[in-house]
Amino acid sequence: MFKVKLSRRYRNKEAAKLKLLGITGSIGMGKTATALIFRSVGVPVHDSDKAVHKLYAGDAVGPIGQLFPTAVREGRVDRKQLANILQSDKMALLRIEQIIHPLVAKDRINFIATHRRAGAKIVALDVPLLFETEMDANVDVVITITAPKSLQRERVLARSGMTESKFALLMERQRPDLEKRVRSHYVIDTSYGFDWVQAEISGLLRTLAN
Repeated sequence: MFKVKLSRRYRNKEAAKLKLLGITGSIGMGKTATALIFRSVGVPVHDSDKAVHKLYAGDAVGPIGQLFPTAVREGRVDRKQLANILQSDKMALLRIEQIIHPLVAKDRINFIATHRRAGAKIVALDVPLLFETEMDANVDVVITITAPKSLQRERVLARSGMTESKFALLMERQRPDLEKRVRSHYVIDTSYGFDWVQAEISGLLRTLAN
């Protein structure tokens, strides 16, 4: 883990009574497991992917169904069918994002407000596309979760239903790992093991508490 100069917003402690951590990282880097560690030590974590899952059974069903009727089955968005549409229609992703991103943002704002009222001092936001959606400008500290490319590839291809072509498509949609690391305040490499990750998180939280 390394540190760079923190943002002005973070350094102004009076203006930042609630610190927002943005956790990001490419697929297969260990971001989900790292977010679980933050939760285990009492940090509320908003998970953008889980928010999308919820929306696919709720508010996003109608708008997506209007654009892509075959993507909706039994009153919810069928993720496999939607994935097939995205693979065959390059413009479909942009149209889906125009529906999903504002809804996820609303869910995130409600999450932050709830924990602010509850007196939380730190809230983490697990956002896979943190830089792609320019969410990095709205958090106090950016943490990128990383791992060597060989380990990333091994983890991803071990997932059920994953193929080389799907992996390549996912990688095309994400910023390069190096760019994310350079633009972050902290970088955590999960290849050292999750006991090491937990120790890094403990150290980070002590630093932020000062």
